[in-house]
Amino acid sequence: QTMVVAIREGREIFDNIRKFVVYLLSCNISEVLVVSIASLVGLPLPLTPLQILFLNLVTDVFPALALGLCRPSDRVMQQPPRPKDEPILGPRRWWRIVWYGLMITASVHLAWALAGGTGTTVPFLTLAFAQLWHVFTMRESSSPLLQNEVTENRWVWGALVLCCGILAAAYFLPGFAGLLSLEALSWGGLALVLVASVVPLIVIQLVRRAVSAAAPPAMPKPRPQPS
Repeated sequence: QTMVVAIREGREIFDNIRKFVVYLLSCNISEVLVVSIASLVGLPLPLTPLQILFLNLVTDVFPALALGLCRPSDRVMQQPPRPKDEPILGPRRWWRIVWYGLMITASVHLAWALAGGTGTTVPFLTLAFAQLWHVFTMRESSSPLLQNEVTENRWVWGALVLCCGILAAAYFLPGFAGLLSLEALSWGGLALVLVASVVPLIVIQLVRRAVSAAAPPAMPKPRPQPS
């Protein structure tokens, strides 16, 4: 029994480290791409350095820390043992990180374009909320969409409430908003931010479901024949 508990906890720690790293890297890549693409095509920068620092300290950190406290799904002990030399991030997860980052980046630039391509408030808020909702993408592929190790983690919900509160303070408090160069948006602008921030989460889930449906079923392992 002790050995089973130890194996379960080891797998839990390894999976949570993976979630933590994948989440942070995909969020950071999106921040780099949002600024880099605008710079390469000659557009004004959609984010200020202080806004990027704010994102790194708030919307990245708290959800990532909460992911490190996820409880494993019931399927964790049904997985085959990992090779001892398996890296935390293999090629498949690196592709996921890039894919996630590109989706968030595309959504931010789309919202910015629809808002007129000026100012930093729409891209900043869209990126901030998209990164918050991105935490739900970190569930295991075999876990149910609505009931999984991420949605059942109370620390994740606490981190989201905390970050949303900080973002609200940054937007509504004049001194805070002035420090971050944020301007008041119309109701249409706020709706644009919320819709655009959810788009990456929806698209990623749809693609994952399509890939899972198209994947061939796993072949059952042959049972050993009695001698």
